[in-house]
Amino acid sequence: MASEEPRTERDDLFGEPVSKKASSGSGIKGFTQFEAARTTASPEHWSKLRSRTEFGSSGALGDGLKWKLGARFDYDFAYGINDYYPAEVRQNQRTNFELRENYLDFSSGNWDFRLGKQHVVWGEMVGLFFADVVSARDLREFILPEFDQMRTPQWAARAEYFNDDLHAEILWIPVASYDNIGKPGSDFYPYQPVPSGFNVRYTPELRPEHNADNMNYGLRLSTLKNGWDVSGFYYRSSDISQTFYRNYEALTNTFVYQAKHDRIHQYGGTISKDFGDVVLKAEGVYTRGRNFTTLDFTDSDGVVRQNTLDWAAGLDFTLPAETRFNAQVFQRQFMNHDSHIIPDKNENGYSLLLNSKYFANWEAQALFISSMNRSDWLFRPKLAWNFQRNWRWVLGADVFHGPQTGMFGRYDSMDRLYSEVRYSF
Repeated sequence: MASEEPRTERDDLFGEPVSKKASSGSGIKGFTQFEAARTTASPEHWSKLRSRTEFGSSGALGDGLKWKLGARFDYDFAYGINDYYPAEVRQNQRTNFELRENYLDFSSGNWDFRLGKQHVVWGEMVGLFFADVVSARDLREFILPEFDQMRTPQWAARAEYFNDDLHAEILWIPVASYDNIGKPGSDFYPYQPVPSGFNVRYTPELRPEHNADNMNYGLRLSTLKNGWDVSGFYYRSSDISQTFYRNYEALTNTFVYQAKHDRIHQYGGTISKDFGDVVLKAEGVYTRGRNFTTLDFTDSDGVVRQNTLDWAAGLDFTLPAETRFNAQVFQRQFMNHDSHIIPDKNENGYSLLLNSKYFANWEAQALFISSMNRSDWLFRPKLAWNFQRNWRWVLGADVFHGPQTGMFGRYDSMDRLYSEVRYSF
């Protein structure tokens, strides 16, 4: 059995550098999982009967050069047993094969380098994305899956520099990945507003060409001082999120939407501090250049440019009896608010998470995320049972409520019960 590499002081400060994260001789690891979801809206239907297998391996190619390979395969029987969904949706969501993290690591002095398809996580709060701006996401189930399952790795070159308390990170993404929102007719497709009496059509998404003008790049600096972990970053990119541009066809009385990706600048930062049984975390991102849908249906392209500041702050409490409680507040502020867009100038919200372990192998959790501007919320209770070594069973529910224009209310008819069985190897 290979001996474990010793940890260094910088590992304790910043986590393991990229060159150490792929261990040698680890064999094949991963999981096989079956997931079932029953949407309770009328007509009640199976919305997921998916088998997922994800596997990977890592190792070394001589001194100082390490590698990692990974892939995932899905097959969803729900899109083969009924005709509830349009043919384009069934084709899009029945089968899926994708490469996960596939990269090479090497080091030189205080520098660590990673080349290939990789996750880049610059922030992580409970339930929603804020400073986590780099990795694309599979949003065909909205924000319901676990974040590590939602994230899509980017083809990137990353260099990290360590010197005492300083950690610098340089990122270049020559060919970017973007959020996967599925096809019109799927349960969580982000439909756009249309006035009563008009038709609507969605044309295929337009993604940026693979050229020098659409490459993504960024810089992140972080430090740890007196227990305060502080970071700041700049990221220039073609937005991983879609903006729906709109045209009007007078002959057919139809509004035509097409998803595109704006070229944006993002300036952000994170901060965290461990106070023993309480951990403080906060994140903020200022975005310049993103467009938003306007309800002014005379507008030529259906969007207006808005600069936004998104921030979130939370406290994580460790309580007796292996219980954890997390409370967060968050806000999106529109710096040059246009009165014709759907959100208010300041969109405020909060989330509450309660997690408890009991009977050695049982775990219960409830997550509630809500707007403060309107009655628009998501409630997610679930129960997990590790019934044997490497086996886990989950039973849960996703409940949406709110207006059709709300972040959660637009999926008010998509309440569902779900269950998962996973075997890890």
